[in-house]
Amino acid sequence: MLAKVFVTLKNGVLDPQGKAIHHAAETIGYSGFADVRQGKYFEISLNDAVTEGEARDQVERFAHDVLSNPVIEDYRVELVN
Repeated sequence: MLAKVFVTLKNGVLDPQGKAIHHAAETIGYSGFADVRQGKYFEISLNDAVTEGEARDQVERFAHDVLSNPVIEDYRVELVN
């Protein structure tokens, strides 16, 4: 089983890297982008012995405790068999 974890800044949190990417995109000719927000993506391979429920519980806890800063970031976990 594979867990995919997407971590993004919460709405309202300043994203200077996203602003820099947005500016760079405009500079090289991309237009029509209203905003760019950057984030992080993780793939976690899980042992076959772990049930889907255990996997979701562990990965959710890991995403909250280690992969994200819950004060300024949101995260989303997807499990793929």
